[in-house]
Amino acid sequence: MGGGETCGKKRTSLSKGPTLGNHGLTLQFEIIALAALCIILLLDLLYVVKKPHEPSMKESGLWVAFYVGLAVIFGVVVWFQAGPDLGQQFYAGWVTEYSLSIDNLFVFIIIMARFSVPRKYQQEVLMFGIIIALILRAIFIVAGAAVIEHYSWVFYIFGAFLLFTAWKQATDNGEDESEGANNGIVYKLTKNLPISKEYDGNKLRTVIDGKKMFTPMVMVFVTIGMTDLLFAVDSIPAIFGLTQSPFIVFTANLFALMGLRQLYFLLGGLMDRLIFLKHALSIILAFIGVKLVFHAMHVNELPFINGGQHIEWVPDISITVSLTVILGTIVIATVASLLSPAGRRAAAEQKAAKAAETAEIDGK
Repeated sequence: MGGGETCGKKRTSLSKGPTLGNHGLTLQFEIIALAALCIILLLDLLYVVKKPHEPSMKESGLWVAFYVGLAVIFGVVVWFQAGPDLGQQFYAGWVTEYSLSIDNLFVFIIIMARFSVPRKYQQEVLMFGIIIALILRAIFIVAGAAVIEHYSWVFYIFGAFLLFTAWKQATDNGEDESEGANNGIVYKLTKNLPISKEYDGNKLRTVIDGKKMFTPMVMVFVTIGMTDLLFAVDSIPAIFGLTQSPFIVFTANLFALMGLRQLYFLLGGLMDRLIFLKHALSIILAFIGVKLVFHAMHVNELPFINGGQHIEWVPDISITVSLTVILGTIVIATVASLLSPAGRRAAAEQKAAKAAETAEIDGK
């Protein structure tokens, strides 16, 4: 994977552990691990394409448990092969990316509802979104690693960006601005395409009155892709604030995306009850943003800051502290969401909406 160089005379690693290229993981292990994980994801995709259906709670739960268990085992293997520092980096990165991916699910739910995607085919749409997200994140990971390798000052930019993202998410009034922006972009990209009003199964193209047309599924895919792009821009700086190993960054993202479509169906109405999730993500992003700024000060080489010298007095936040803060924030936000009166009201509203939908279907 590339050797981890130092910035000037100081390490650019965000932790006190070994840097990339000297982390105890062999190139052979990395290649085998990435190949195996990609094969698992590919088999999952082929299964969805071959048997499109709405998975049951039991099926979804088993798959989510499998992928979460696989991530935990993988972290243990990394821990024992490369030491606790890299193992903690993986867990911190995975939990952070998994949390951001759950936030992504909220947007996917809105998109599915807006375009009235039949639930039978929502698995395929979700899988498409996951594949596109993985490709975009892989591109950003390679680009980010190359930039970090040569320009230590980029940590100032990453940190400032995460702090801005955290503030924006914390002050969000509940309307999804990114989705609103997507609507304009999607319209411009598809306005000249002949698009039918009805779906034709899971097809992208159909024939109506002898004329070939695209189905609304095309607009769904374009919207999902644009959403993935926005989330990739947020998530990559966040995980580079926890580790500089491209292998750890990529595998953490891969595990965060694996099983996401099953989680979509497993959570169901529970998604509406996680009312404090966005606040938790704001805290996590702000924390990592501060960590990145502190690290940028540690390796500072900008001539207009401290005369181009490293700033040693700023605190060095260890990966253990980072993992504790991330896990603690997620647990507190989840428990508070489920037990709070607002969360219970959201659950009651969701239950009433489902009952009304069922009654309407029975009435037909």
